[in-house]
Amino acid sequence: MKRRRFLHRIGSILAVLGVTEADWLTLGNRYYQALAQPSQRKLALLIGINQYPKIPALSGCLTDVELQRELLIHRFGFQGSDILTLTEEQASREFIDAAFLDHLSKQAKPGDVVVFHFSGYGSRVNLETSPDTMQNALVPANGSKGSQNEKIVNYILEETLLLLLRSLPTDRVTAILDTSYYAPSTVLGLKSRALQESVEAKLAADELDLLKQLKTQNLPSTPVVLAATSNPKQSAREGLFSGFSAGLFTYALTQYLWEFTPATTIQVALSHVENSLSKLGSKQQPALLSSQKNQHITSILPAPDLENLSPKRGEALSSTPSLVGKGSGGLGFPDDLKSQLVPESIIGAEGAVTAIEEDGKTVHLWLAGLPPQVLLYYGVNSRFTLATTEQLVLRSRTGLTAKAQISKIEGATPLQVGQLLQEAVRVLPRNINLTIALDTRLERIERVDATSAFAAFSHVSTVVAGEKPADYLFAKLQQTPSHYGLFSLGGELIPNTTGEVGEAVKLTVQRLAPKLSTLLAAKLWRLTQNEGSSRLGVKATLEIISDISPRVVMQRETIRTFKTETSIKKSVQTRLIASVPTPIMPMGSRMQYRVENQSDRPVYLILLGLNNNHTAIAFYSWETPQEANTADTKPLLKEVVIAPGETLTLPQTNAASAWVISGPAFFCEQQLILSTAPFSGTLAALNTAKYSTAEQEPIGPLLNSLDVAQALLQDLHNASALKTEMNGTAADSYILDVNNWTSFSFSFQVM
Repeated sequence: MKRRRFLHRIGSILAVLGVTEADWLTLGNRYYQALAQPSQRKLALLIGINQYPKIPALSGCLTDVELQRELLIHRFGFQGSDILTLTEEQASREFIDAAFLDHLSKQAKPGDVVVFHFSGYGSRVNLETSPDTMQNALVPANGSKGSQNEKIVNYILEETLLLLLRSLPTDRVTAILDTSYYAPSTVLGLKSRALQESVEAKLAADELDLLKQLKTQNLPSTPVVLAATSNPKQSAREGLFSGFSAGLFTYALTQYLWEFTPATTIQVALSHVENSLSKLGSKQQPALLSSQKNQHITSILPAPDLENLSPKRGEALSSTPSLVGKGSGGLGFPDDLKSQLVPESIIGAEGAVTAIEEDGKTVHLWLAGLPPQVLLYYGVNSRFTLATTEQLVLRSRTGLTAKAQISKIEGATPLQVGQLLQEAVRVLPRNINLTIALDTRLERIERVDATSAFAAFSHVSTVVAGEKPADYLFAKLQQTPSHYGLFSLGGELIPNTTGEVGEAVKLTVQRLAPKLSTLLAAKLWRLTQNEGSSRLGVKATLEIISDISPRVVMQRETIRTFKTETSIKKSVQTRLIASVPTPIMPMGSRMQYRVENQSDRPVYLILLGLNNNHTAIAFYSWETPQEANTADTKPLLKEVVIAPGETLTLPQTNAASAWVISGPAFFCEQQLILSTAPFSGTLAALNTAKYSTAEQEPIGPLLNSLDVAQALLQDLHNASALKTEMNGTAADSYILDVNNWTSFSFSFQVM
């Protein structure tokens, strides 16, 4: 279909309905609501392209489409017949145009829900002769016109797409763009979804014609557009996971929407997503995209008015005040994801039943709701609960799919495809290694030497970059190739991991010994993260202490402990108090955690983390000595316990125990872990380090981080009452019951 016929086709449709184009563009939503069918329809157009002619292939775009499709069907009630997918060569510019018109424009009615997703390359293209007019564009499967005229490209301008989304006759449109536009000259680590721009390439004439026509129209609706990056110079990355590749942004976003109710502000959701992206090795910052100004929104947005958030019984939680509305420049973005997607259940899940075998006892599962770092190690005999209270026992897993058996079937309600799964028991192996990827640009002898050097460390293994999942990348510094160093998967240098100029590979690797131990410890405590699935009722708030009152920076809380509609509504309100992505903690500020035990049992607390030097830290609760200290007195630690219904600040807010944020400017990550059982082993491991009385500060270096992390997992394992019921898996696995522990992740930037 020729793109210049697009508006003509829309006009023909309107003529059949007896509505003039002017009427169509100006009629109010109330009139359309009266014409709409009583039941809302949910439409989706999902596009993913891995294979491009004459362009290096991508790897995760088809998985992105699958992630979105399964999410929309099982979590948000979309019908499979209402989801159109275009992949590989199907996703030509002409097919995308036709699909947008026939599947979305022609079918969507006021009040309908529409989702558009694109995963593939992006680039920049010249509209005129001056390079100052370079514009963002999506690259379809046939982005190049062909050998006859290589300078003409079939790109879809980002601005054109946003105007097309605004042309849809519904205000419930969500678009996800997992792409980027500025290709770096060299890419270290994760693959980038951006093509190098060409100043000689010109846009096809019919694309320019369509854009010109759309600009003349009055398109009142404003869709929610979620972009993979907020900084134009950032790259949207895709990663290699356990048996599959995926776009980091799509995976993190869909995983969040599985586990959490999206009855929350979009900025809160993006804050969680960015936290996940950082753990996947990427510093890309997702953002809302302004369809009116064709630029990203990066300013701090006003907090929602919580007093007005009190929907009546049975009313959807979709009338919360707008985060990006008239008070934010008149952009008018809806404030929450629930108003756009409308989930089937307010309580989240880790996956769904996708098929049932003939014996009725074996089921196929989709597990996209598990945190990515946890999925890689999710072990056999892990358990899930269904809404019918039956349990499923995991028997095997390949990538995002798994097989499980029903543990109790007598008198049970027959299972159905589409039933949601919630995590009950997490089984993790004890022999977890830190995996280092060796950059393919290293010479063969360099890779051989690096492999040999890393093999000297227990719990460290190596792979070739891009062939298997990894935690970090060993490579040369691009600015000074005579240096070797350790990088995040996104290509960011880990502090204090570079060797001397001209130093041999083996010497550089040997210097990494303390750092490798710390990074493995951090990997282990990240595997405890279960904010979405925990059944232990706790809430934690990170605050900056000021002379007036503490200022909330970030808040985390469990949500599956709330049973009544009132308590769920309260939970949604409190979760709206959250920061924009990447909270910033100014150097010199004082901080504290406020932890509330909302359960009916005492909870014990441990705080571990990586500071801005990427060294390990911990919170220490020192025993008050019974008699005066002497030089020979060894300081000891005590349990931190919070009684039911009580709140604890960590550390206590007085001058003697102030937690002051120091430099340098870098990214910090902290894990707050709470358990119904004491952390006896963890405290014993902490006490083995040699501390002097002068070092009795509440926050200090963690000297034996790996021993502490392993003891922490053992303590959580000991807190589980299910060890004897797990078919002998306790000997070589950690068994963690979601009723007995909660683990929150807090990440922020020191500036």
